[in-house]
Amino acid sequence: QVQLVESGGGWVQAGGSLRLSCLASGLRFSSYAMGWFRQAPGKEREFVAAISWSGGTTYYAASVKGQFTISRDNAKNTVYLQMNSLNPEDTAVYYCAAGTVVAGTSRHYDSWGQGTQVTVSS
Repeated sequence: QVQLVESGGGWVQAGGSLRLSCLASGLRFSSYAMGWFRQAPGKEREFVAAISWSGGTTYYAASVKGQFTISRDNAKNTVYLQMNSLNPEDTAVYYCAAGTVVAGTSRHYDSWGQGTQVTVSS
């Protein structure tokens, strides 16, 4: 059974940083592309970033490029999202997902975590 467990969310003031982690189990982690998505209150879930199985390819939403960095450690079955210069518009529940390709649409991802809340205050 595939499990993805996010951690690292919380409350931060505008301009601050957070690093999210997603620990995967029940799958051959090093064979999967991984993605981060987020959903703000009253809005649809949106793509944030994705990374290939090797870490050699990354892909970002235009809204976070240069601000967020996705990385992975296959030895630890973990994918990370480093978020810098946070602003209130980044407030959302952040989800990690496992899929077969690096993609910006949720339909390419088969397994999802439960999410971690990130709140940025002004």
